[in-house]
Amino acid sequence: MPYFDTASAAPLHPVARQALQAALDEGWADPARLYREGRRARLLLDAAREAAAEAVGCRPDELVFTPSGTHAVHAGVAGALAGRRRVGGHLVVSAVEHSSVLHAAEAHAAAGGTVTEVPVDRLGAVAPDGYGSVLTSTTALACLQSANHEVGTVQPVAEVAEVCAAAGVPLLVDAAQSLGWGPVEGAWSVLTASAHKWGGPPGVGLLAVRKGVRFAPQGPADERESGRSPGFGNLPAVVAAAASLRAVRAEADAEAARLRVLVDRIRRRVARLVPDVEVVGHADRRLPHLVTFSCLYVDGESLLHELDRAGWSVSSGSSCTSSTLTPSHVLRAMGVLSEGNVRVSLPRGTSAEDVNGFLEVLPRAVAGVRAELGVPEAPSASPPVAESVEVDALGLRCPQPVIELARAIFTVPVGGTVTVLSDDEVARLDIPAWCAMRGHAYLGETPRPVGAAYRVRRTV
Repeated sequence: MPYFDTASAAPLHPVARQALQAALDEGWADPARLYREGRRARLLLDAAREAAAEAVGCRPDELVFTPSGTHAVHAGVAGALAGRRRVGGHLVVSAVEHSSVLHAAEAHAAAGGTVTEVPVDRLGAVAPDGYGSVLTSTTALACLQSANHEVGTVQPVAEVAEVCAAAGVPLLVDAAQSLGWGPVEGAWSVLTASAHKWGGPPGVGLLAVRKGVRFAPQGPADERESGRSPGFGNLPAVVAAAASLRAVRAEADAEAARLRVLVDRIRRRVARLVPDVEVVGHADRRLPHLVTFSCLYVDGESLLHELDRAGWSVSSGSSCTSSTLTPSHVLRAMGVLSEGNVRVSLPRGTSAEDVNGFLEVLPRAVAGVRAELGVPEAPSASPPVAESVEVDALGLRCPQPVIELARAIFTVPVGGTVTVLSDDEVARLDIPAWCAMRGHAYLGETPRPVGAAYRVRRTV
């Protein structure tokens, strides 16, 4: 089965498997002990730290291993904030950070700190001056991902790092999605990453803190990993993570060039093969293996199930695939269509035949889901019935409010309006996106006792 979801977790790299099996025999002892088994384990740990530090671009004594990428983020944010508590309690994050960063920000706010989110443009990128405009004399830390985990957009980390450095504010970079492809450029202060994103084993994270950065580890003191990650580490997994990182980086340039061609093919052909599709994220400044697109009039969960039955494993940021019934915070921050969202992230070694097979299956899967939902295939031939029509879509969930709008728009003349009543949070995002895609004018929303009224003017 073609697995197209490496942004969630990459298959275990062959080098990681070999290193893990070898380290299980040699690296089981406590590396803090002085007897021969401990010394042998210590040699493995030191070699893994040096290899990981070389890939990150830091000193070995600046890097520690953690139980996960999320643990690294939480420890990094908490430690950096605590180290600069005398400066203030202001934290700056981008609106599209990974949930681990946003959850750390929520915890900081709950403890009495303040948090500012920097918005992104429709391609998912921040502007460096967006950070410059919100940094203050009380800003303790700024956070920015190196590349977005949902749409692949690469962020201007080096430029933002310059802005932060000029203000005397350390920058924490979540490099989980990009580290396997290359080092993070710029004068970052703290960096985190997760091994299972590049083909290492799960349960290993990296936390790098530059010398000179004020950092106060939180929680009870521990003598391991510079006090920044307590407990007895999983040394065999650490060895496998470092070995696989070195291996994937050795082949990164060639593989990135090859996968970028395949992703470009998906970006071009999806728009031609599937009607009413929006490809989101930056077309050029992006990760080489990832592409995201959203399909109008499609239930994202149903589409993923159809693709799974056909043998394709992909991911989605649609509200229809979420227990919260709200769209991905990334898509929401970008202001793009969320319904029928599909994220494709190709593993190393993906062939052109794999991609062609996916492109052959996708149009049928989308058409099948749309047929089940009763999407109108063409404008109604009947004359308009009124200058203004109100559609009650209360209680209907994504993508039904937009489908009801599509059915009603041609019941009014050009210049007429359709008002959609909806209590689905997704309508706030997808109705304006539908208007932009279909060439109609979105007039805004008005609160109602239940939900909101979304007004659209027919312009074509």
